[in-house]
Amino acid sequence: MDTVNALMVRQHFGQILKNLEDSGEPILIEKGRKPVAVLVSMEFFHKRFFDFRDLEAKQKLLDEFKLGGVKAKSDTLTELRELRYG
Repeated sequence: MDTVNALMVRQHFGQILKNLEDSGEPILIEKGRKPVAVLVSMEFFHKRFFDFRDLEAKQKLLDEFKLGGVKAKSDTLTELRELRYG
């Protein structure tokens, strides 16, 4: 993981974004030698936050179905589409 200070981010933001895009590795941003933020690629962000959140929601719903706590609102096809597309 690369580390850059806040001044470098302000002065060379375009180059830092290019490095992020090329490497895909997160970049740690420091201010006053203390870590304050992390810059991550959109791919990593989606995998970690959106895809993970959707996976958790689907798993929770599946667990509820297995325990019998959720009754189908309609036919199975409609339920599967809701699970897949939200």
